[in-house]
Amino acid sequence: MKRLDRYIIAKFIGTYIYSIVLIISIAIVFDVNENLHKFTNHNAPLKAIVFDYYANFVPYFANLFSPLFVFIAVIFFTSKLAGNSEIISMLASGMSFRRLMRPYMISAALIAALNFYLGSFVIPKGNVVKMEFERLYKNKRVNTSASNVQLQVGKGIIAYINQYDDNYKTGYGFSLDKFEKKKLVSHMTASVIQYDTISESRFHWKVRNYKIRTLKGLREEIVSGAERDTMIMMEPLDLVFSKGQQETYTTPELRQYISKQKDRGSTNVVQYEVEFHKRIAMSFASFILTVIGASLSARKRKGGMGMYLGIGLALSFAYILLQTVCSTFAINANTPPMLAAWIPNIIYFFVAYYCYRHAPN
Repeated sequence: MKRLDRYIIAKFIGTYIYSIVLIISIAIVFDVNENLHKFTNHNAPLKAIVFDYYANFVPYFANLFSPLFVFIAVIFFTSKLAGNSEIISMLASGMSFRRLMRPYMISAALIAALNFYLGSFVIPKGNVVKMEFERLYKNKRVNTSASNVQLQVGKGIIAYINQYDDNYKTGYGFSLDKFEKKKLVSHMTASVIQYDTISESRFHWKVRNYKIRTLKGLREEIVSGAERDTMIMMEPLDLVFSKGQQETYTTPELRQYISKQKDRGSTNVVQYEVEFHKRIAMSFASFILTVIGASLSARKRKGGMGMYLGIGLALSFAYILLQTVCSTFAINANTPPMLAAWIPNIIYFFVAYYCYRHAPN
């Protein structure tokens, strides 16, 4: 790395951090103004507001709008360099525009790696704390019940719960069917099933008023009782789905959850797949938007950077909007989740290529 590379990287990272601090500070002011009455009505302690809510609010939105911050940073400092004739001097010395983009790509790689790490491991854990704060002090409703839940808990083993209450970890109208070679060999019913939260082992349930019918050819054995402990390969987490729940899983947990739900035949995994692919796609967005921003603002123009800053902001907001629209289509219109997550990057890749081809040489 040359001195020029270090100079541009320092400008890029410094402007990126400055734009995050500036915009997130404004967002915090608006959020405090909007939620102050909720905090006071629910007697939220100051420590919880600062460390449980806003300490997780800042990295969440900083990472969510990272493409916007990258675009603003690139256009802002590159326009300043162009306005001071620094880029003209670099190109006049024999440096190609491709060589000029090297420190930009190094900076974009650093930001992309940071965004992926935060989005995959740090922010999901913070979202758990933030959502619990919102439930307690913002009166945000959390889904705690489910009805007509059916899932595969093992090979050829199907569980069904008519009504489930997550507050008490209790289900009503339970049945468990076991099939071998597409034939029913066991049928268990229970009026109540409750998860044992104090058990040292996972998947420990208690069934009450149960009846087990075991089919052996033309013969049938029936066993019934008042209460029985049993191991069923499901947990309360598998039964109730809350809005935004996918944002509380780290990437390895998200991959494992998607695989487990698919094995169980669950169809409610689209939003989890979209979240998984979006975390990867947003990291690559840093490279694409960096190329567009540098290509737009590298040329010295009369009138300053106002128009190109406006173009950059418009493209950034359009990228975020397109990403939201594609995610909605994936969830509601059966669009493949991976395609939905990558469509904004695919479209903006061609925009970046066009801008790069028409950049100063």
